[in-house]
Formats: sequence, structure tokens, C-alpha cells
Amino acid sequence: MTQALPKIPGTTPFDGEQAKKGYALNKMCFSFNDEANRKAFVADEEAYMRKYSLNEQQAAAIRARNVLQLIAAGGNAYYLAKFAGIFKLDMQDIGAQQTGMTKDEFKAKLVAAGQ
Repeated sequence: MTQALPKIPGTTPFDGEQAKKGYALNKMCFSFNDEANRKAFVADEEAYMRKYSLNEQQAAAIRARNVLQLIAAGGNAYYLAKFAGIFKLDMQDIGAQQTGMTKDEFKAKLVAAGQ
């Protein structure tokens, strides 16, 4: 019997349920290790998502470029990094999404925290 993970407000733990839920999404993001696949995705995102049978929640999150929505849709942060890289999203972009701030606001918060 597996012990339930503790609830952490504002987080989505990547567990077995999330792994099953996000299998197609993570498989697609893993394919981005290959430059030809990244180019194919950029050329026709909708066709590429259909190729991997993404569900509507996953496809909508891809269209929105929203990493938090992708995590909620079963995405694993390690695979999602491949997706984020295609659009030149860095950790500050992702941190801004997580906190509901603009990237500039998030960067200012980081600078203030370091002083």
C-alpha cells in the first residue's frame, strides 16, 4: 500500500496518478530532445499535439505556454523544460508564472531577496 503524499498548498506532486495522466504530454516533450522534432512542433503545433494524442487540457496548456497548467495536466518538470526551451522560457519566466507576477516583478523580487 502506497502512503499518500502530504498536501502542499499551491503544488501538484508528480506521483503515479500524475504520471499516467501526463504520459502523452511527457512523451511529446521528451521527443523535443531531437531538433527535427522541435522544428516539426514549431511548424505545426496542432498536428504535432495530435500525433501524441494530447487531451484538451494538455493542448490548451501548450497553446497558453503555461507551465503551471502543464504540470496540472500531468506534466513532469524535467520533460516540460524541453518544451519551455523551444520558446526561450527560462526559470524566471516559470517563477513569474508560479507567483502570478510579471517576469520583471519576479526578477525584482529575486534581487530584493538577495540584498
